[in-house]
Amino acid sequence: MVFFVYFCTRIETTTMKIALIGYGKMGHAVEALATARGHSVVCTIDNEAEMTGREAAMREADVAVEFTTPATAVANVHRCLAAKVPVVCGTTGWNADYADVAAECRRVGGRLFTASNFSIGMNIMFALNERLADLMAGRDGYTVSLGETHHIHKLDAPSGTALVLQEAIRRRLPQQEAPIESIREGEVAGIHTVSYDSEADTITITHEAHSRQGLALGAVLAAEYLEGAAPGVYTMRDMLAY
Repeated sequence: MVFFVYFCTRIETTTMKIALIGYGKMGHAVEALATARGHSVVCTIDNEAEMTGREAAMREADVAVEFTTPATAVANVHRCLAAKVPVVCGTTGWNADYADVAAECRRVGGRLFTASNFSIGMNIMFALNERLADLMAGRDGYTVSLGETHHIHKLDAPSGTALVLQEAIRRRLPQQEAPIESIREGEVAGIHTVSYDSEADTITITHEAHSRQGLALGAVLAAEYLEGAAPGVYTMRDMLAY
């Protein structure tokens, strides 16, 4: 398995004008990192009323970065596609609409980048999770389970990240149920754990985010990647080539 890291230093990348859709804690973190990397935020939208009043400003952006709620994300992405603004969507919990949104993006020749988790470290764990599941195929006596813990403000449970981990395991180990335990407490940035337990031993891999910085950096890197990409739908797997 080869994993190519998309370096965090920006090389020969033009500065971008960014529209932020969702101006909460994640939006502010993205703004700080984007500015530090030489980009400018030309529009911030934090609710439906602001979306209606700032559509013209949004169209001036080179790319939009969307972190809102599962209830509003789909409409926000459709607005960006209609305005011909490439969009990086970090909101999770709208998987049921993903196929329709992706088809619409391709139909209009838009650019869409989605991820269940924008952290570079978490995406390395995705790759490790797949490799570990491959190694566990045919090993008797092990039961796999997953856990995820997030802050009390997170609306979807299980997290989109946990569902990606679970899906990868079930594809490789169809006999395993791989249940997910979801915990919401305090201001936890995000902890994801995969455990294989037997009478003899336990194998565990864990990713713990210390802050939103990793997510924000990944989103900005995705925006930089998307700006120069051909029309289409992209994920972290495309950007990191694993």
